[in-house]
Amino acid sequence: MDYKKSGVDIEAGYKSVELMKEHVKKTMRPEVLGGLGGFSGAFSLAKIKDMENPTLVSGTDGCGTKVKLAFLMDKHDTIGIDAVAMCVNDIACAGGEPLFFLDYIACGKNYPEKIATIVKGVAEGCLQSGCALIGGETAEHPGLMPEDEYDLAGFAVGVVDEKDIITGKDLAEGDVLIGMASSGVHSNGFSLVRKVFEMTKESLDTYYDELGTTLGEALIAPTRIYVKALKAIKDAGVTVKACSHITGGGFQENIPRMLPEGMHAVVRKDSYEIPAIFKLLQKTGNIAEDMMYNTYNMGLGMIVAVSPDKVDATMEAIKSAGDVPYVVGEIKAGEKGVTLC
Repeated sequence: MDYKKSGVDIEAGYKSVELMKEHVKKTMRPEVLGGLGGFSGAFSLAKIKDMENPTLVSGTDGCGTKVKLAFLMDKHDTIGIDAVAMCVNDIACAGGEPLFFLDYIACGKNYPEKIATIVKGVAEGCLQSGCALIGGETAEHPGLMPEDEYDLAGFAVGVVDEKDIITGKDLAEGDVLIGMASSGVHSNGFSLVRKVFEMTKESLDTYYDELGTTLGEALIAPTRIYVKALKAIKDAGVTVKACSHITGGGFQENIPRMLPEGMHAVVRKDSYEIPAIFKLLQKTGNIAEDMMYNTYNMGLGMIVAVSPDKVDATMEAIKSAGDVPYVVGEIKAGEKGVTLC
């Protein structure tokens, strides 16, 4: 008996690392010390010394049951973008710059080419957000997970000067809410998605005119990364007073998280076009509108609050980063919470 016969292939692990190196290399920043394969990832903090009070911010997350879709479609090159996006968007939401990312892949069996393809997506997410992929772990779990399945998670660390942390404390009545378009469902609510739509190859390969693509391609579209948009706003001299990353829990859970006591957000549902995938999901599943807004991003992946005189500059900054902005509401005095009208 040996380790391979028990279900853990060490040689496959070595091959996976070799295959992923070309993707990881593309994400390197000057601050990264050492190469891939060490016991830890090292990142120099010399460049943050110019900050008055450098503060580390972190985020950890996974892709939820969206990975099931990747299994069914045998498409593994974008799920890594989702894993990175869920972490770095949270960091950017606090005003931080993502510095580095580490991934964790648990699998039933290590197929080196598949693992390298997953990591290729992780590396792409790191490139989009400007952070370095400085390490990770691929764990083979024979007997615990089916051979063809895996789970993907990770965490990111960023930095922000303490005075620039976005807290919502200076939010005032009359401040304007600007939403940034999402790329689709992102990485939340897929347990409900999988109950509404038949999860078969035939169903996922079905083309819908209203989607302009197949159901599977619309659902697996990677989560939008908003790091560059938030940086562009800051570079334009605009102070983001509050920020909300619209993830699990939708509008109802996430928007109040950006509000201090005594401030109430009002969002106008007709201020932007709700993407077709949400309309199809709601209609097919006979889902109540309140439940949709309490589960999904409904077309807005990130919402920022700025002073009224900074709206135009914010809109232009977001556009310059390649994102699509909408003025979606305003802040009013009142009980902490959100009203959709």
